[in-house]
Amino acid sequence: MRKPRYNIEIKHFLPHRPPMLMQCKTPYLDGESVETHFEVTSENIFTNIKGEFTEGGLIELAAQTCSSITGQDFFKDDDIKGIGNKVVGYISAIKKAEVFLLPKIGNLLVTKATLINRFDTGDMTMCTISSTTFRNDDLVVDCTFNFLIHEVPR
Repeated sequence: MRKPRYNIEIKHFLPHRPPMLMQCKTPYLDGESVETHFEVTSENIFTNIKGEFTEGGLIELAAQTCSSITGQDFFKDDDIKGIGNKVVGYISAIKKAEVFLLPKIGNLLVTKATLINRFDTGDMTMCTISSTTFRNDDLVVDCTFNFLIHEVPR
């Protein structure tokens, strides 16, 4: 089991780049769970003209949060900058996505994800991960994904 990591920059471990990268704070990440904090901003491409964070943005935020659980295993423990490797992840299925409300610009969203199952082939990891996102005590979105994550040669 992977040792817990605290206050890391998961952006170093994701293949996303702006404008798709969600700039999240990650107070906790271990081998089976993660928590991220994300503030909705007007600059985000998933913010609509009404000042709401859209359904697509909520699902993308959840997916990026989830993928960090297994994606981190492609990096050495002391590689806190994510420079020792390059990984690519794919959502192979959205098994569930229930959106309950659209947060507004300035809202802080807390996403918690938990690994349900995982299968490693050596070069690739296939997994199922569930997540919930909250604004204060309000459930915003509840998702379950299947992912394929693999290393890309540098």
